[in-house]
Amino acid sequence: MKLLRLLLMCFVCNVHADLKSDARAIDHAPMGVSGDHYHKKGESMISVRHGHMAMGEALFKGETISLSDVLSMPNPLKDSPVNLSVIPTDMTMKMTMIGGMYAPTDRVTLMIMGMFVAKEMQLTTYQPMMNRDLVGRFSTSSSDVSDISLGALITLKESQGSRLHGEIALQHSIGSNDAKGVVLTPMGEDMNMILPYGMQAGDSASRLVLGMTHVRDLIDNIKWGNQVRTKIAVSQGEWSFGDHTEVNSWLQCAFSQSGAISARLKWTHQNKIWGRNPAIKGPVQTANPENYGGVEWHIGLGINWLTRVFSQNVDRVGLELLLPIKQEKNNLQLATKYQLTLGYQKAF
Repeated sequence: MKLLRLLLMCFVCNVHADLKSDARAIDHAPMGVSGDHYHKKGESMISVRHGHMAMGEALFKGETISLSDVLSMPNPLKDSPVNLSVIPTDMTMKMTMIGGMYAPTDRVTLMIMGMFVAKEMQLTTYQPMMNRDLVGRFSTSSSDVSDISLGALITLKESQGSRLHGEIALQHSIGSNDAKGVVLTPMGEDMNMILPYGMQAGDSASRLVLGMTHVRDLIDNIKWGNQVRTKIAVSQGEWSFGDHTEVNSWLQCAFSQSGAISARLKWTHQNKIWGRNPAIKGPVQTANPENYGGVEWHIGLGINWLTRVFSQNVDRVGLELLLPIKQEKNNLQLATKYQLTLGYQKAF
């Protein structure tokens, strides 16, 4: 939160940035889009992004359902009790991504990025039989460095008002996949157990990241960008999160050299969890690998601003809010409420 306040203060106060260079706010995609731009030979950049995602309300195959509906569902893991009895109500996930870029040539930009995640979930426990009375409420949390990736952006075509580049990277999960927490059972006991898959920071998998980005000028001060990125597991442990594909299309409008606003449409598809950890069990939906993945549509609004943050040089600060417009998640899951991304980028 201290970093958030600092960046917002700089965003508001340093309106008159030193813009002697040819840098423009519109030359970068919305802050929530990764791998959207490359650099010229000898240039480098560091970036920090902080994301906050909130979830709540139960969805079953994309439709909102009530608490009583969830409690009537069977426990598919064949454990006792026979019905779901521990119900997630809210979840927040905070992600901090730190990255660096360097261009050894005009055509190739090298990248490195690491991510830290912190997750917290609120749950309610009910009696396993009879009137299904409330037993109590509790929360679980976990945090760890999630993954690190190394890759490159490759310029494929660049002309006046248009650019096209590809992305290739290798991402390796280094976060814990067996974090534990204290869980309130339907029998009213506190037990220290391995937390469900969604609360783990990592899955021990290595992934190949492939992407393609095209940005073009529509008219003066308006750009249109499109990007497709996919993450494919090339090595897996006992279990792993499903392969993930994301498609983005955005419009960006500059209201000055130092400022630009954006609108983005985001589509994602993720497979269910591959494999299973037998130690992850219990009458809770998040212990079932089938209750992960699916298709989501989001719409985003953002702003980019060139300003001075830590020096007299021009830096970029961006803020973007994503809201769901359609969620077709697999089976039983929590609905996404919103995603917020705040970022800072400094080029050299």
